[in-house]
Amino acid sequence: MNAELMVRRGVLAIAFAGLLGGGAYAQSPDPTPRQQDIQNDKKDIRNDKKDLAKDRADRNSDQRDINRDKSDLSKDRADRNADQKDINHDRADLNKDRVDRNKDQRDINHDKNQLARDDKKYGVNSAQAQADRKDLHADRVDRNKDQKDINHDRQDLNKDRADRNADQRDINHDNKDLAKDRKDRNQDQKDINKDKKDLHKDRKDLRRDKRGR
Repeated sequence: MNAELMVRRGVLAIAFAGLLGGGAYAQSPDPTPRQQDIQNDKKDIRNDKKDLAKDRADRNSDQRDINRDKSDLSKDRADRNADQKDINHDRADLNKDRVDRNKDQRDINHDKNQLARDDKKYGVNSAQAQADRKDLHADRVDRNKDQKDINHDRQDLNKDRADRNADQRDINHDNKDLAKDRKDRNQDQKDINKDKKDLHKDRKDLRRDKRGR
């Protein structure tokens, strides 16, 4: 009988405790406006930190793009300048070979006239005529060699001009990329500065709300 009484008392005690706990929970007040402001401030601060981290990552990525653009631009300018030097060299070679070719042509014309005179004066099979024919053949060989050099110089010149023009297009493209990446980097920096201001303001609001002012 005593054991049964003790069990009943225990059950009643537990039930009473539950009622007290439920009543206390039911009577617990909702968060006050001050507590709600503090929670909102903390949330704003977390969002500000996320925004700041993202904008810094974007800014750093843009800066790497800028550095890469500068490197590409420097390389393309060096290539363009080297091609321009090759063009200048090709032009000098072309001019020299043209001068040589023209001189050989004048020698050929002179040899033809001399051969015609010697054939008429000494005969076709004369020693003078044979010597003129030998000179004429040598000058034609030289003239043909100079013409081959001219043709080769033209090919080199055309190739170097094509390379120079391609490098110039690369330079123009690099300049556009660099300008765009700098614009993006500057915008990201503005966003960072704004995020810092927002973070500072939200921290100030949090301190004020904690003080209850």
